[in-house]
Amino acid sequence: MAAPTSLSYPSRASTRAVLAAAALVLHASFVGMALAEVVAQPEPGIEAAAPEAVGVDSAPLIRMSEWIRKDKLDVRSLLIVKDGKLIFERYSGDLTRDHNYELYSVTKTITALTFGVLAGQGRIAISDRVAPLILKARPEFEGALSDKKEIELGHLMSMSSGLHYKQVEGSDPLYYQAPDRLKVALSTVARTPPATQFEYTDANPVLVGVAISAAAGQPEDRSAEEHLFKPLGMRNYRWTGADQTGAVSGGWGLRLRPIDMAKIGMLMLDDGRWQGRQVIPALWIRQMSTPSPQATAQDYGYYCWISSVVQSEPQFGAMGFKGQFITVLPKRRAVIVMTAILPTDGGLRTGTYLNVYRRIVNDYILPAMMVIPRPTPTEMSQQALRHELELSAHVQGLPGTDLAFNDAPEK
Repeated sequence: MAAPTSLSYPSRASTRAVLAAAALVLHASFVGMALAEVVAQPEPGIEAAAPEAVGVDSAPLIRMSEWIRKDKLDVRSLLIVKDGKLIFERYSGDLTRDHNYELYSVTKTITALTFGVLAGQGRIAISDRVAPLILKARPEFEGALSDKKEIELGHLMSMSSGLHYKQVEGSDPLYYQAPDRLKVALSTVARTPPATQFEYTDANPVLVGVAISAAAGQPEDRSAEEHLFKPLGMRNYRWTGADQTGAVSGGWGLRLRPIDMAKIGMLMLDDGRWQGRQVIPALWIRQMSTPSPQATAQDYGYYCWISSVVQSEPQFGAMGFKGQFITVLPKRRAVIVMTAILPTDGGLRTGTYLNVYRRIVNDYILPAMMVIPRPTPTEMSQQALRHELELSAHVQGLPGTDLAFNDAPEK
């Protein structure tokens, strides 16, 4: 029988080392769990990350959210995408990612993108005159188009058509009451020659929408669904306000989830590409986001605002009544999205809702992206961000203006 071998026990020092190593591993796992809890949930086509993971300081974002929450601003959603990653996703009033919102004039930018798809297919061009396209679909309006024969689609999309429409506040039939919206839009008067004066009128996108439908051989909303919404993996979208002819307006009525608005911004940021696929020609993205030859305004392209929010660096995007925004910051490789009901006093370029958004972007978001040295994720910073987003999620802001029938979020 072999002699028993002696047993060796670890020293106290080695035991302490093992326990210390285990504690480090356990601490790291808890830190990882804490970081994961504040990273936005992934969306098809958009990865999620903590702000510091892409060099963004979360502290200014927390201060921004606190200001919005404490002042009870009715900011319903606020999203930031940086370097293709969703780094900030804030909702209020128990709203969620699945809710959609009335986008008002952000719809115009979607019309421009849909136009760009058809232009890339050779079906339509900015130099096309609108009258023949409308007459192709609605020959009964030849008389109403007699003073509009020189108007090109580029004039309409740059708000330099020369058409004047006298809007009736509160009950204008152009929006939701008219059985045939095109008939109302064609009641506009050609007050100045095309390409001589910037005049922002919602009659213009009605005519563009009809032209898009005629060129595509199907309603505008179906073209947008086929060429934009489905390729980008959008959900819960709805284009409201179709009149009795079945036509939607090219200038308002679209409802999207904010996360899908972010996809639109990412598409524009990446020159019309989505996940490696060229959805819209890059040339068209550059054209629509540059002051057009037809325009007399240097802050407007083709249904796209330019340098309207940020003056210190290149910026373009979409803007809608009451506080709906898609903002593209090419230098930062970033997209910002907001939906809100903010005060509407002031003019087209000076409205309170626009100035509030300018403060959000210029005083908080841009500084968060300009921190030197590059911030790194910490448990403390991410816990603070998570806490603030949780507080904000349950606070209902106060609407800054009267709510319309279409302002309620939908799920």
